[in-house]
Amino acid sequence: MHVFHQVLRGSLERLIACLEGLDRELLNWRPPAPETNSLYVLATHTLANAEENVLGIACGQPVERDRDAEFLALGDTPEPLIRRARELLNRIEAGMGRLSTADLGAEREHARRGRISVREALLITARHAAEHVGQMELTRDLAKAAALR
Repeated sequence: MHVFHQVLRGSLERLIACLEGLDRELLNWRPPAPETNSLYVLATHTLANAEENVLGIACGQPVERDRDAEFLALGDTPEPLIRRARELLNRIEAGMGRLSTADLGAEREHARRGRISVREALLITARHAAEHVGQMELTRDLAKAAALR
């Protein structure tokens, strides 16, 4: 499990770094293409997904999530997201610390995917977070370039 935790921690630390120092305009800017998302939306969604899959599915903790609302999120500062990411990192570390190697093969019910193993939930989460953080880094760079024009 150490590798799942390491990869997810790396992605969430990149997420935090991507948000630091940004103002409202940059946080909520969307690239001029269909179905793109702002940094605030991408961070909100990435954190909710990690919470749902790691803490909810893998660790069996109660998690409430409104996935549709994640894509409408707006914010004035990055601080609430950064605080949430840091708290989530601590909760994930504690939760995953209680999982055994045998737990990885256990199956759980996922709201959108049906029955999946804990291992699969962790793998999906690590991949999902890395993909969205890559999108965030690109979106941040594009937002900064657009602000310079």
